[in-house]
Amino acid sequence: MMKTGKVKFYNSEKGFGFIIDNETNKDVFVHRSGLIDTINEDDEVSFEIKEGQKGPNAVDVKLAR
Repeated sequence: MMKTGKVKFYNSEKGFGFIIDNETNKDVFVHRSGLIDTINEDDEVSFEIKEGQKGPNAVDVKLAR
């Protein structure tokens, strides 16, 4: 099931950031390897959660249309 959220922070040079999950209001880590679209701060996105080594990661991240 796809979740929705807003990009809180994203560093394109380092390739990581955080998305605020609209449902839980919690930060979810995102890495460039999980992106479908290019994202920037304040973008509305949809994504899925995959458990990573250090906790939940956002994957299949794309801009909300």
